[in-house]
Amino acid sequence: MIRAIDIETGDTLWQDVLPAGGQATPMTYEAGGRQYLVTMAGGHHFMETPIGDELVAYALA
Repeated sequence: MIRAIDIETGDTLWQDVLPAGGQATPMTYEAGGRQYLVTMAGGHHFMETPIGDELVAYALA
């Protein structure tokens, strides 16, 4: 699961289910006036999350 949290209120702004465990640090960048969030969903046997090899990107409003 990945979630965007409002830093001032603590409210969840949006969330999504990742195809594998998301133990990586997300990255944001801007291109063409739009902001994007990218994260690796690779899973981890020690954390007992599903294993995968997905790079997931979201275009933010």
